[in-house]
Amino acid sequence: MSDNTTTVTKQETLSALKNPGELYVVMSAVTKLPFVKCDDETYDDEIFLYYRVEDAKEKAQELLKEKYLTVVAKLEDKQLLPFYTSLYTMGVNCLAVNYGTDTQISIQLSDLVVRKNPDQLPDGKKILENPALQLTAIYFMQEMRRQEKPQPTGELKELQEELLAHYSKGSFIVAMQEDRQIPVLKLKNGDIYQPIFTDLLEFQKFSKGKKMRMAVIPAAKIPDVLVGDAKGVVINPLSVNVQLQVAKRKRPEAAAAKPEAEPVKPEADA
Repeated sequence: MSDNTTTVTKQETLSALKNPGELYVVMSAVTKLPFVKCDDETYDDEIFLYYRVEDAKEKAQELLKEKYLTVVAKLEDKQLLPFYTSLYTMGVNCLAVNYGTDTQISIQLSDLVVRKNPDQLPDGKKILENPALQLTAIYFMQEMRRQEKPQPTGELKELQEELLAHYSKGSFIVAMQEDRQIPVLKLKNGDIYQPIFTDLLEFQKFSKGKKMRMAVIPAAKIPDVLVGDAKGVVINPLSVNVQLQVAKRKRPEAAAAKPEAEPVKPEADA
């Protein structure tokens, strides 16, 4: 997608995005996150923002014709900065503003919101994030739920392999209740999965209104902390909700083994 600078400039758009009056985002009904699309020309991972609700709904209808389930959400002024910042944790790098209209323009997220490098915080502190995994999970679930009966297409297989590769390299937040119990989620078919989180924002969605502590665990150690009859883990259950089958490790001496996981078809929501 190319910038349409004949009717709107980059600086005007940056100013408008900070004080839009009204701003609408096309959300995925599957992930409960902004719908993400990879631009065919620039390969930017972009979301769709509109100043008019009618334009946003038109885009949602266009996506519905492609079998993507989306909804339109209004962004309040107080939500703007947290919303823009959260896009970094999703791996999104571009905002497609008024896409499909005569004022469409692409804005790089880094031009709108500048933030510190997570690996360059003071006192050696680091922010736990897995943007590459989160982004791949978003694409995976958008495509998986796009089909009435998910079939192992070439694209889905590639996304699955990429997702597992990112998972094996990541570290995740594990929740713990005040009584030291580990929360689990039971699916409609009775299977039990243990929730893990790619970043603090996802953990806070789950722990909202509850007193919970958290621990950071690398993927290689996940089999050691699986509880009870858990068949595996569910990544970010309140958004992408990706379920991975992970075998519980019984032998402590095998703690350094390579993590093994397998995606589960999302037959039921956690």
